[in-house]
Amino acid sequence: MNMNKNRPYRLYLFICLLCVLWPLTATQAADPTTGAPAYTGPIFDAHLHYNEEAQVPHPLPDVLARLKASNVQAAIANSRPNDGTRTLATALPETRAANVKVVPFVRLYRNRADYSNWFRDDSIYDMVLTELARGTPAGPYRGIGEFHLYDSANAAGHVAQKLMALAEGRQLVVLAHVDDAAIDGLLAPTPSGGQNVKLIWAHTGIGGTPVARVKALLDRYPGLMGELSYRPSLTCDGPQGDVHLCPEWRELLLAYPTRFLLGSDTWINPRWLYYGELMQSYRAWLGDLPPAVARQVAWGNGARLFGLE
Repeated sequence: MNMNKNRPYRLYLFICLLCVLWPLTATQAADPTTGAPAYTGPIFDAHLHYNEEAQVPHPLPDVLARLKASNVQAAIANSRPNDGTRTLATALPETRAANVKVVPFVRLYRNRADYSNWFRDDSIYDMVLTELARGTPAGPYRGIGEFHLYDSANAAGHVAQKLMALAEGRQLVVLAHVDDAAIDGLLAPTPSGGQNVKLIWAHTGIGGTPVARVKALLDRYPGLMGELSYRPSLTCDGPQGDVHLCPEWRELLLAYPTRFLLGSDTWINPRWLYYGELMQSYRAWLGDLPPAVARQVAWGNGARLFGLE
């Protein structure tokens, strides 16, 4: 038996296990009695997927109940394919009852094959134009993404460049899972040199982009915002086993309180299963920030970006 053929599958299973265990570990370690009170206000989920594989185990009432239980009052919805987003946007009475506002984005993926080829596939650009013209029952699409670039050089792909120019021209927000080099590669060639583009940087980098580099990009591009799911080095264990913001990240959030967002990144079903624990882990470390800053990161920045306040 060729064990090498099984490596990608074993790696996928390992990642899935981490997705299940990480929020549980963070929540168990965060003890409100040993540190600052946890944040208790509303949350804007800036990175939510309702992909096709989630819709049977987590039907719409289950999803909305999880958001309501965590006081998530708004979410960027983007899904593979876009039917999942339309399902969330179609359920207007149910979403209103759950006190959730859906902010729909056009995702670039019809299937998993599109992940690695979208940036040069003209049919993706045509699909985005069709979806934008179609809109959703919740209103027009407000952004494009999430999309991935596994090689930052592919930011120069002709479809990637056309989509970035489209986003700037139509004032659409971009949600991108890319490294720091691709941030420059996507933003610098736009008509405004990236000055008039609003881009949410999923995970605020890949593999732990240094804080100094994050700061430099925030300074260079006024519309760049960092989303904090899966962010290495964001939190540290405290002396009592509780979880706190690492000092350099606390300093960064205090210096740029209007530039960061939270997200669930429900890219696999276990992220839905432990959605509440994940949000509670965020509430724990938000307690390390002054209340006004915590509310900005948790809710205010996303609400302001889409005119929800």
